[in-house]
Amino acid sequence: MIRSEILREIAPVIRDHLVVCNIGIPSQELHAIDDQPTNFYMLGTMGLASSIGLGLALAQPKKVIAIDGDGSVLTNLGTLPTIANNPADNYILLIIDNGSYGSTGDQPTYAGKKTSLTAVAKACGCDNVIECRAEDTKKVLEEALAGDRMTVIVSKCESGNAKMPVITLDPVVIRHRFMEAVKA
Repeated sequence: MIRSEILREIAPVIRDHLVVCNIGIPSQELHAIDDQPTNFYMLGTMGLASSIGLGLALAQPKKVIAIDGDGSVLTNLGTLPTIANNPADNYILLIIDNGSYGSTGDQPTYAGKKTSLTAVAKACGCDNVIECRAEDTKKVLEEALAGDRMTVIVSKCESGNAKMPVITLDPVVIRHRFMEAVKA
């Protein structure tokens, strides 16, 4: 199972929540699968989806799901201790770990080699960290959304990208409609 298949399965589950989606192809995939004004598509700033998602969760009471990749989290490892030390029980970090930098040519990440992001998140102090197979992501995410506890989910999947068009929405439009969804 590849990332786009996970996104297709979880789209109905996340539709009514605030979502911050990782830069590049993951954002393109989610946009093509189920574009929603509640989705904030990262068009720049690799490694910051998890940090932006945490800030959003700390600033308001709605549930926030940050969809990040292993490569992006490895680029900003400081996000995991920040998440651990600033708990927001309305925050879920979903790391889709395909062991590669999918947006730049599927070069292997260290998470695809010896580094366990599950172990790193736990070592940073994240209390509720769940590693799952790609096929179990929807169920684990539903359980996390039903609870009131900050959760880090590491979904292990195969490397690969679906062919999706680029996002043609202007970044200002993406920001504006997302801000309106946050206010609603």
